[in-house]
Amino acid sequence: MGDPRKARKKYTTPSHPWQKVRIDAERGVKNTYGVKTKKEIWKMDSLRKKFTSGAKALIAARTEQADKEREQIVQRLVRLGLLDVNAKFDDVLGMTLEDIMERRLQTRVWKQGLAKTATQARQFIIHGHIIVAGKKITMPSYIVSKSDESQIAFLPKSKFSDPEHPERIAKKQEVVSTVPESKKSEEKSHDSKSEKKEHKESKEKGHKESKDHKKESKKSESKKSEDKQ
Repeated sequence: MGDPRKARKKYTTPSHPWQKVRIDAERGVKNTYGVKTKKEIWKMDSLRKKFTSGAKALIAARTEQADKEREQIVQRLVRLGLLDVNAKFDDVLGMTLEDIMERRLQTRVWKQGLAKTATQARQFIIHGHIIVAGKKITMPSYIVSKSDESQIAFLPKSKFSDPEHPERIAKKQEVVSTVPESKKSEEKSHDSKSEKKEHKESKEKGHKESKDHKKESKKSESKKSEDKQ
């Protein structure tokens, strides 16, 4: 059979590794959208370049086939939410990296309030808690179309989809309880100390009463003996 064909990269890396402006811009995108590596940014930028390069090849053509392809590109970008409904073909060239990043599943889960942060949204997706149009998606870089945007939800079997799940109730109780464990232990130790002190005082009091009773009994006996004499 021979050796399997080596898979080619589906993205292009920067032409120069040390460009301060590009590195700062990528760092900002990474922090904003919660991506793990810059490779994910390069993949999204390569997708943008794919659309823009195709548009550049068709922008000067005046054939009937070129008109159909231009219309198809615009319709596809509108369907993906990268362009507005009333956008023109020239708007394809004005797409930015942020436009692509906004359509990623990770960003949509975060922006729709299913996760508190973009990093948490990434964890939900990778761990299989998110579905899109009834299908479980485990890729944070999945591009969500406009029609599927309203169908992003938690997996029915996921514990995050059930507000009455025991783990969620336990977490709520932990948040509601305002007394920390250290304070509770201090209160317990204080109560035990007070109980010991009270027990000791009652014991000493009883011992003293018994002594007084013995003294009184001795006095009464000595008085009786004197009367007899």
